[in-house]
Formats: sequence, structure tokens, C-alpha cells
Amino acid sequence: MDSARIQALIEHGLAGARAEVSGADGVHFEATVIAGQFAGKLPLARHRLVYATLGGLMGGEIHALALKTLTPEEAAARHG
Repeated sequence: MDSARIQALIEHGLAGARAEVSGADGVHFEATVIAGQFAGKLPLARHRLVYATLGGLMGGEIHALALKTLTPEEAAARHG
């Protein structure tokens, strides 16, 4: 499993989303996902949306995925 495939799955599964994924060992990954669908949702609900794009890969080929989930507005505020 590589970071580019995970990024593609997330961005395909969440229309309009932008994802940055990194992971050196092929099973543990970190991702920052920016998506309008996160508006009004708590972190757990946001994470479930991301996990849904990865389906059966979670807990299998992807052992762990640390997530940061932001709306476009939250991302813009962080970067000033």
C-alpha cells in the first residue's frame, strides 16, 4: 500500500476533497483531509467518512491511519 493510492481513494470517495497522505512503512499512515462534507460534523463522524472511502483496507493493508480533518474554512483559517 502506498500513500498515493490512499490519497486517490479518499479524494475519489469524498467529492471535492483534498488529501495529503504520508507513511514510510507501508502500513502506518498519516493524512490531512480537507472536505466540505465535514462542515457541522464532530471529529468521529469526519473520520468515519474518511474510513468509508477506504473500505476493507482499514485494519487490513492499512494498519493505522492518523487523521486530521478540516473543512475548507478551517484550513484557510489555519494558514491565514
